[in-house]
Formats: sequence, structure tokens, C-alpha cells
Amino acid sequence: MTSIAPLEVREKFMTEPSLGAGNFLDHALAANPNRAVPYAFSHHLDHRGEVVLRGHSLVDLAAIRERYAKWYWANGVRPGEPVAVVIAEGLPPLLHFLALNSIGAIPTLVNDAMRPDIMVRYLDNVGVVGIVADDTTRLASAYRSGLARRPRFLALEAEVQAADMSAAELPAEYPYRHAADDVVALIHSSGTTGTPKSTMLAHRQFWDGKQPRMIRFPAEPYDKLMSLMPHTHAGGLSYFMTATLLGLPTVVMSDWRRPGVEPVMAAFRPTMVASFPRTFVELATGEPPTEGAAKVHSWFNTGDSAHYGHIRKLVRLGERPAGLIKPWLLPSDAATGGALPGSQFIDGLGSSEMGMALFGQVMTPETARADRCVGKPLEVVHQAAVLDDDGNEVPDGTVGLLGVRTPSRTPGYWNNARLTSSFELNGFWLTGDVARRDADGNFYHLDRTVDVIDTAAGPVYSLPIEEVLLADCDDLVQDCSVIGVPNGTGLVPFAVVRLQESAVGQPESVILERANKELAEAGLAQLAAVRIAREPADFPLGPTGKVLKRELRTRFAGMFATV
Repeated sequence: MTSIAPLEVREKFMTEPSLGAGNFLDHALAANPNRAVPYAFSHHLDHRGEVVLRGHSLVDLAAIRERYAKWYWANGVRPGEPVAVVIAEGLPPLLHFLALNSIGAIPTLVNDAMRPDIMVRYLDNVGVVGIVADDTTRLASAYRSGLARRPRFLALEAEVQAADMSAAELPAEYPYRHAADDVVALIHSSGTTGTPKSTMLAHRQFWDGKQPRMIRFPAEPYDKLMSLMPHTHAGGLSYFMTATLLGLPTVVMSDWRRPGVEPVMAAFRPTMVASFPRTFVELATGEPPTEGAAKVHSWFNTGDSAHYGHIRKLVRLGERPAGLIKPWLLPSDAATGGALPGSQFIDGLGSSEMGMALFGQVMTPETARADRCVGKPLEVVHQAAVLDDDGNEVPDGTVGLLGVRTPSRTPGYWNNARLTSSFELNGFWLTGDVARRDADGNFYHLDRTVDVIDTAAGPVYSLPIEEVLLADCDDLVQDCSVIGVPNGTGLVPFAVVRLQESAVGQPESVILERANKELAEAGLAQLAAVRIAREPADFPLGPTGKVLKRELRTRFAGMFATV
């Protein structure tokens, strides 16, 4: 029996005025006649090392939510209070998100890979009233050694799971009824550009723009989604909300690295895979996961846009059924006839602050290469523009600041109106990106504003350089990060690269020569030097898997210094 909601149910979700990020489970429970059929799958390895999948229905999730909600209520949590959830990725943090929202509290979701000292500073700034974590020892130690205000409780997640709450009470109003602008979650930034920021997600705002997914997102009886998003991040919440309302069978992954992903993929046989670029890098490296991806027709990327060098390898896998409608985009050229070999890659540029991916394009094996093109704005975007420093639109082809006007944008940063206002310019929300637009209305993502390399000859953008290294030097380079380092007259482009296994042992001079040859042919700036990352510490990643360019800039700041 299928768990997928009937089409007429999904259509009603699109126009339901009370539906939002704080109550989507309740709407799914009330409307989906298949509410008792498992749709959300967790996974583990048995004693033989084989993958075991466990399904949870809407009814199951509601029961767990109620038990956890009783625990939070009994521990004094009340509406409007932020509570930190520091739990390993997968289904568990989502269950706590549901429970806290059901009593009107604000889940403050934290990636457990964040350093304890940074985490304590972040949570102190938020002012959380309590913390539920997998590991409380590190946090307790950090609180003892720091100056942060200790919250009212610091509890193990295992204690919440095991608590007998049968006799405990729920609040008189349960589930809580959210107003449109009620905050339903606090999401921290990746920290790639500094201290993590605390982005607010609101009940209606975080649902705005996602309504078309109810009929455009593939939800046939055979469809299954593998979510490799960090589920403490807005991207993970977004896909879980979509899957819950659709009743779409979804395995909620707790690991995004290839050794953990591949066996689950082979067992679950998804038709869709959603992730940040981090997993697509791994899946595109080495032998392709042909067996596990045999049924994949769509790959979904959000956050930073993905690289063509990785995309072109993934779209060779799987097959596209006849009549497949491109998710997120208008179905203007849906396939007709029999199944086509290969899959489609839906690349979206978004962030927690944007509320969702606001730009998107679809690539297939037949799509022509267009480096750093993120396509056109989606329907929820009232206006997207490339701006100068005063907030005026610049002519097509001119590089500037990317700004959007959309109801899906964040209400702002928690307890920081000044920081919020710094991202607002002439009615636009500044995404923190540098971009250009072509005459056809396509946008090109060139860099983060803080990563632009100010050379003596003018600004150089790191992402197009990375694109060439990953696509045109892919026999040598598996992954890379391009930064600017000082050489006495300004900054110069410099690359840290992870090598393909077959290229290990190649000297840096060979990598540099090949890279600069390809960059010259592409008309891009040359690299001053290359360093090979030989250990994981040489290629530092943040909690969400993004390369920490600020750490690389600090590490290599003196490499061209003269004695």
C-alpha cells in the first residue's frame, strides 16, 4: 500500500491558509488517508553489517512527538522559548523539531560537528533555556570553563527517548496554533565566513514558495527520496516538510559520506537524491554507484550551487521515466515516449536566509555546459537583481551584489536587528553573493562577497576558477578551494586541492602547470601556487561540509612573505 497523499489532497495544501512550517505534520495527518503507512525511514547496520531500514508512519511520528512534547512541558519549556537540539543527523533532530513546535517553543537546531566552545558562545547568544544533546559531557565542560550563562537544563537525548511520560500532561492548547510570523526554528549558518549567525525561520515564511512542490515534485507510487541534507539545517527541514505533506517514502540519512551512503542507497533504491554539494563530490569520485543509483531520475542540490565537473558524472547514472516533470521549474518540456538513459540534476542556489533555493536549473546528459549558471529565479521571487553598492540595478553582464525580493526570506537574525539590516538594501535582501545576469535573464554565481580576490589587476572570482579545476583537470583534482593570499602588492589566486586517487604522488608543480593551462584557455586568472591537501586537516570543512576558506586564508597568509 502506498503512503503517498492523493493528488486532490496535495492540491488543497497549496491554498490552505493556515498551513505552515509549525504544523505541517498535523495537516498531513488530517488529510492523508494513508497516514498509517510508513513513509519516513531511519536506518542502521545489523550484526552482519547489513542495512536495516525502519519505517515510521505519520501516526507513529505524532505519537513520538506527543511523548517528547510532554517531556519538554514537564521540564518547564513554554511558548516562545528557544531550546537547543544538538543531536547527530538523521530523523531524531526532526522529531525534536516537531515536539518543540507542538508546544510553541523554538527549536534551536545545532549541527553536532560544531566545536563545543563555539557552540556554547552561539547558544549563549541565542539565550536557550535548555539543551538536549547526544553528548552532554563536552558541553558541560565548555560551560564550566567559559563565561556563558548555563541554561536551565542540559539533558541527554537518550533520557528523553527513555522517559515514561504516560502520566505527564500536555498544555491545554495542543498542538500549538502558530501565527503566521511566529518563529518555528533557529538555524545557524555554516560559519564559513566567521561566527555562525542565527537565522529565524517563521511559520508561514518558511512555507512560502514551496507550494508548487505539492504537484510538481515527483510523487508516483514508485518514487522514493534519499535525503542527505543536514537535518539540523533549513535544507533538511524543507525536504522533510515536503516529503511529509506528500507522504513520499524517504530515508532520512544520518551520514552524508560515501561509505555510509552507498550501502543504504543500494538497499533503498531511491528515485531521487537530495543533498548539499558535499555528497555529490563524493558520489562523483571514483567508481560510480551504478547499482544504488539505477532507479534515480533526479538529483536535487541546494545551498551552494554544484560544480559541472561533478554534475556531468552523476547525470550519466539512472534513467528518466517518460513524462517526468521537472521539479521546481515549469513543465515546459517534459519528456515524452519511453524512458531515457541518464538522470536530471536540479541545481538550486539558496540559503536559510532565502528560505529555499530561489534560483534553479535542470541539467541532463544532453545539457550544454554553462559554468556557474544557476538559471532563472523561481516563481516565489518577486524580483531578483544584480546591484551596485547603492542598491541600484546594474546592466546585464555587469558583476554586482545579488539581491532578492521574496516573501520566503527570513524575518532576520535572532536578537540582532543591526545584523539583519546590514543585509537589506533598497528593498532587497542581499544573499551575500556576487553574480551577473545575462541578456536571457539567467544568473551566474561567481563568488561569496567575502571570498572575492582583490588582485592588483582587479577582482578575481574564485568559483569560476574552481569550476575549471574540477571539470577540466578532473583526472588530477577531486575537490579544490581557491582563495586569495597576499603577495606584497595585493592578493593572488591560490588553490588547495584534493587529488584523485590515481593522481596521488603527482608534484604540485605538475598540478599548477596543468591548472594554469586550462585556466588560460578559459580566459581566467592564473594561480600563483597550488598546495595538495594530504590530510583531512589540510582541507578543513565546517559543520555542514563546506570548505572553511577563512581558515585556509589564515593558514596561508604568509606563504609569499619575504624575509
